[in-house]
Amino acid sequence: MFIQQIYTNCLAHAAYYIESGNEAAVIDPLRDYNQYAAIAEARGATIKYIFETHFHADFVSGHIDLAEKTGGVIVFGPGATPGYKAYIAEDGEVMHLGNTKLEVLHTPGHTVESICVLLYDEQGRKHAVFTGDTLFAGDVGRPDLMSGNHSKEELAAMLFDSLQTKLKTLPIDTLVYPGHGAGSACGKNISSRSFSTIEEEEDSNYAMKITDKDEFIKAVTADLPHVPGYFFTDAGINKNGYKPFDEVLASALVPMTMQQFIAQYNNGCTILDTRNPMVFATGCIPGAINIGLTGDFAVWVGTLIAPGTKLLLVAEPGKEKEAIERLARIGYESVQGCLQNGMADWLAADKYCDRITTYTGKECEALLDTTSYQLLDVRNRREVAKHRMIGATHIPLNELKLKMGTLDKHVNWLIYCAGGYRSMIAASLLRSGGFQHVASVEGGIQEILSTVPQLVEMPDNDTE
Repeated sequence: MFIQQIYTNCLAHAAYYIESGNEAAVIDPLRDYNQYAAIAEARGATIKYIFETHFHADFVSGHIDLAEKTGGVIVFGPGATPGYKAYIAEDGEVMHLGNTKLEVLHTPGHTVESICVLLYDEQGRKHAVFTGDTLFAGDVGRPDLMSGNHSKEELAAMLFDSLQTKLKTLPIDTLVYPGHGAGSACGKNISSRSFSTIEEEEDSNYAMKITDKDEFIKAVTADLPHVPGYFFTDAGINKNGYKPFDEVLASALVPMTMQQFIAQYNNGCTILDTRNPMVFATGCIPGAINIGLTGDFAVWVGTLIAPGTKLLLVAEPGKEKEAIERLARIGYESVQGCLQNGMADWLAADKYCDRITTYTGKECEALLDTTSYQLLDVRNRREVAKHRMIGATHIPLNELKLKMGTLDKHVNWLIYCAGGYRSMIAASLLRSGGFQHVASVEGGIQEILSTVPQLVEMPDNDTE
């Protein structure tokens, strides 16, 4: 028996490849499906099943394309109503894979159709459970991401029952392989551990420890983080079907001349610059939004740019395909093309370049003493609760577009985050919104803490 976790950092997502006797199953594949088919081919195995633990909200799954390519059967749990060919398994149904078997456990709560997949070893013992978004290391799936007839409290009640009757009854040494890790918006505070055991979760997971249903409902529905705008769109795509991934790549990976690029921009397209933030700062196309491939690219695109927005890409040469693939993972299929040679073409045409000024920690100290710069903190509330720069205005990046109108366009804004990635996104958003005087702190508050800690305060309970 062979198990491989395929982890994608920018989405904090884990897919799984399971193999026994030259038959394989894949659980929750990403849109770029060829990577899973390649594993099976390299190992001389045939993909028999493709399990979807639920209709995912945070990414578009590769299940349909993978089934088309390999002949594997798409498997959902009870209550799923996909708009394409799939097998709807019953609760407790056993499916054979080579010399072992997989059991479908219906675990509603994160969504009504959520399942976990229990893997038996080749001696017939319960070995591991693939929990999707039902149970994470240190957390459980949030119950507010499903649009429909159920409130978050009703789903939380279902989740409590699922944990009590399906997962807490498993042997304590059963391995737990979750669908997400730290950083995913599908939970509140997921651990960085890539796997766990039932025993570890019963000992350390706040939700697994609670034995009273009402207390559980209050705990899992409290302090839920912001839901990225694309989540409900992706859930619909996963339920109803999508354009083949290869077609998306072919239609988007179109090199554009300067004339074509400018014509599309003048026609209302949004320029998305995916280069490193510090490179972007030295010269960029006016109005471009910088969301670098070096960070949580897909999540921030899905948070700040509306689904269906027509996009023009500026990327480091050779990185265009990666950007398009990562956009397609979250259902963004409206890329019109890429500037043929990136910023080199813009510079060669002697076009005007915008720039974002950046300052080091030491420079900030002198700057804040002698100029009228106003600080803007774009970190999330939990980060700000730990420390912030004295006198800073706080607007989390995921709320900046909505609250931009509350900021004075005539003020010199000095923006910071934890390390400089989000502050450059914020600076580009403000510039595109007509703010003339924006700058970013290199290295963010971590740089400030290490060089000029006197600029940082430990705030009281009020983190606004």
